Amino acid sequence: MADLFVRPGLLHGTVEPPPSKSDGHRALIAASLAGDMSLVRGLPADASEDIQATRRCLEALTSGVNRLDCGESGTTLRLLIPLAAAMGASQDEPVVFTGAGRLPQRPISEYQSIFNGHGVHLVFPPAASLPLELRGRLTGGTFLVPGNVSSQYISGLLLALPLLAEDSLIRLTSPLESAPYVAMTLHTLRAFGIKAEECPEGFRVPGGQHYRPVAYPVEKDYSQAAFWLTAAYAGSQLEVTGLAGDSVQGDRVILALLEDFRQDRPEYEIDVSQTPDLVPILAVAALLAPAVTRIVKAGRLRLKESDRLLATQTALEAIGGDIEQSGDGLIVRGGPFSRRGIRLTGGTADSWADHRIAMALAIAALSTERGVLIRRAEAVGKSYPEFFREFCRLGGEIDGLHLG
Repeated sequence: MADLFVRPGLLHGTVEPPPSKSDGHRALIAASLAGDMSLVRGLPADASEDIQATRRCLEALTSGVNRLDCGESGTTLRLLIPLAAAMGASQDEPVVFTGAGRLPQRPISEYQSIFNGHGVHLVFPPAASLPLELRGRLTGGTFLVPGNVSSQYISGLLLALPLLAEDSLIRLTSPLESAPYVAMTLHTLRAFGIKAEECPEGFRVPGGQHYRPVAYPVEKDYSQAAFWLTAAYAGSQLEVTGLAGDSVQGDRVILALLEDFRQDRPEYEIDVSQTPDLVPILAVAALLAPAVTRIVKAGRLRLKESDRLLATQTALEAIGGDIEQSGDGLIVRGGPFSRRGIRLTGGTADSWADHRIAMALAIAALSTERGVLIRRAEAVGKSYPEFFREFCRLGGEIDGLHLG
């Protein structure tokens, strides 16, 4: 599936997005700590590569294997480091975290200062994050955590700290970004009988707790639904089903953002500090809106599977979009405000081996004049392996895709 050519057109029909990857990671960890990952309902055996990485690492960790291959999943890595620390590792046999792709360059060094004084020693290789060696056993107390680097540090601690003998306090040293992902972690903890509460300083977590076995249905994913919802905004006759109306997923804001675009205002400013994963497909929607859209507070996207600000700009410029980087965000000129023509021309664009860029390009291709050749389209396997199959089922035309 390396390169696919997506033809312009419209989609039609009913589509149900896959299970939430974010919800699935947290549910698998909680269920594993309750003694049985099969308690998690709704995750297929051939789930995304990221979910498979979490399953694989949990099986290794709970069976005493001390080498954990996180693949390309940053979520797996960041959530499981505190858990491995809580379980403990000897000086002679450290727990070793490995990874592939861009993961060894993605930041996790904050755990060094977060764990300072709590019984854990981390050894990083020169000029990289992985392979990481972890020795010692985590002790409770107060943990100083930046809130503006990655909420996954907080979620990882929230999942692990209940296992410690002592009570703990997660004290935020900067304002919390991507707060909905922490809310999702707290939701999962409550479902499995774990107490953790928000407080003025951050989060208080009593020690000595035990995860309770409970069947846990994973929600459908608003992050992935955003691609289909944007196709519908652009004119496709799609009904997106299965989404929980009361979900704590932050990316459900895509519904309100697309509705706002329908108001035909000349300018928009969208703060994505709480919902950074929406940026690639949000930029596509902004190109199709007759407006100038400023996407702001997106600086952390430079540390994703790609430099996602640069990747979004480069990929959409390659198919005729008028988009530029500005500080920690993007300026997108759509419709009559575009300096490159009202219609997207299409052409050849690289996905940067980033699943969200590849899917955003496929949805954008529907509204182009001559279609889009997507380089490295196989990147969708990281989060949505069935994306292109679903795209074709809904009437999309793709050259180079074999559906055997």
